[in-house]
Amino acid sequence: MKLKETLLFTQHDSIDYNYDEIGDEHVSSSLETPLRENAFEISDVKKKEIIADHFKGIMETLGLDLNDDSLMGTPHRVAKMYVDEIFNGLNPKNKPKIALFENKYQYNEMLVEKNITFYSNCEHHFVPIIGKAHVSYISSGKVIGLSKINRIVEYFAKRPQVQERLTNQIGNELKEILETEDVAVIIDAKHLCVSSRGIKDDTSTTTSETSATPLEPTTPSSVSYKLEREDTSSDNGTEADSTQGTDAE
Repeated sequence: MKLKETLLFTQHDSIDYNYDEIGDEHVSSSLETPLRENAFEISDVKKKEIIADHFKGIMETLGLDLNDDSLMGTPHRVAKMYVDEIFNGLNPKNKPKIALFENKYQYNEMLVEKNITFYSNCEHHFVPIIGKAHVSYISSGKVIGLSKINRIVEYFAKRPQVQERLTNQIGNELKEILETEDVAVIIDAKHLCVSSRGIKDDTSTTTSETSATPLEPTTPSSVSYKLEREDTSSDNGTEADSTQGTDAE
């Protein structure tokens, strides 16, 4: 019998999914990343020891010979990669420190930083999500260094994720830091859990967007409109209007 999980969509309706369906349908159960209360009681060093031991067991179960020179160090390498690199956004101690600056330029229009490359991992299959984030905000009197936007995207991407949660976490973090609701985030990403397994669709991408006020894509003040206009200008060999900001650290 397949294990099942019930997800509530309304007060009156519920749908039962088995574990495979939850993964293939990319179901998310919460806005916050699901973490145990004691998630950080174990040191990173100890976590790597435990993960290496478990991963060694996985490899042996698959029938691999860990006496081979190429494989014997793999459990250690995977554990180090998990804790220090691709999942280090789970630990709040790695959250980027952000400094704000006065908006001395008096730039009160939308500022867009586009094509922020990120690498994340699907929480359902632990395979990569590779994409671009486009982030915009209107200053409420403070501005953020552009490189810090990249770091915020990276921080929330470096954990097991679903794209909708990643989009909202980036947007909510910037709203809190900048003390404004005028923040929008668009993410376009390729999911290897779709392209390398399951349906094996290697051409599709997924787009998600969050903003304070839903705007029609053709509204000049919308992020989608601005991004599309800049891409069109680039394709035509003309210069698009540049966005302004500071790249100070």
